[in-house]
Amino acid sequence: MCRTAFIALVLAALSVTSANGLPVRPARSHKSAPAVAASHGSHPKTQHPAAQAVRHSAGRHVAPSRTPKRQATERPRKALLKQSFRSHRSVEATPPDPPPVARPVSLRISRLVMPPPLFGSHESLERQNEKTEADGLERILDESDLADRIARKMLVPVPASATLAVSGSLPENHRYCRPWTANFLSDLARAHAAQFHRPLIVSSAVRTVEYQKQLMESNGNAAAAEGDIASPHLTGATIDIAKQGLSRRELGWMRAWLLSRQNAETIDVEEEFQQSCFHITVYKSYVPPKPVRTSKPKLPRPEQIAQIAPRGR
Repeated sequence: MCRTAFIALVLAALSVTSANGLPVRPARSHKSAPAVAASHGSHPKTQHPAAQAVRHSAGRHVAPSRTPKRQATERPRKALLKQSFRSHRSVEATPPDPPPVARPVSLRISRLVMPPPLFGSHESLERQNEKTEADGLERILDESDLADRIARKMLVPVPASATLAVSGSLPENHRYCRPWTANFLSDLARAHAAQFHRPLIVSSAVRTVEYQKQLMESNGNAAAAEGDIASPHLTGATIDIAKQGLSRRELGWMRAWLLSRQNAETIDVEEEFQQSCFHITVYKSYVPPKPVRTSKPKLPRPEQIAQIAPRGR
């Protein structure tokens, strides 16, 4: 009886409370959507799906949030687009290269044909001795014999000039040669200077038998002082032209010029390489080339000028 009365009192109290409108506190584990939105108002990207649904229902369109994976794929794509756009602008800004200018091509080929060396031989040395003897030339024995021939004008000085120089190592009394040899040297030096505008150098001229014997002791390449192949320097008809300092073009010119005179049998040439010189023996039959005469143009006479009248068109 008492238990029944207690239960009735409790039920009566609950009904009175609900009638007064007291709020009923919800459970802590279940939060409402407005409460969640209020607590995270500063971070709209992390809103609860329920709040996003409420905003869509209100008529406002909100772009869906981008996931980190999507952002990672879009950043490289934007960088590539910017890079390609910049390269395209730089290509358009660079002016095109001018067209190549066509230059005329010369079909003329200038090439120097080098003549072969003028090698000496045993037969050539024998021929030089035979021809100098035929010209009546005797070998000069010593320094006194040399001085006597110089005094009698049988030997003349080497014609040194602006086009022909003499080596400083050559003694003063050995700077002599035969008169026709001097003419040959003047012609050679003049023709060479006209082409190259520089002098030739005489490295050796007349020698004596006494000097040649001393030379044979120090120079194994020196010719004999006696016999059929004695050095033709002993007659004063032979001179040496130094090759040192000559360019390749000068060397070729010298070979061609000397060969033409050798073919005319007025000289004999031996090109030496150990002493680096042109050994040239000039014969008495050498005749200087005649100067080329240029004919003066004939002027018309006065009566001929009077007959010439200007013509109209």
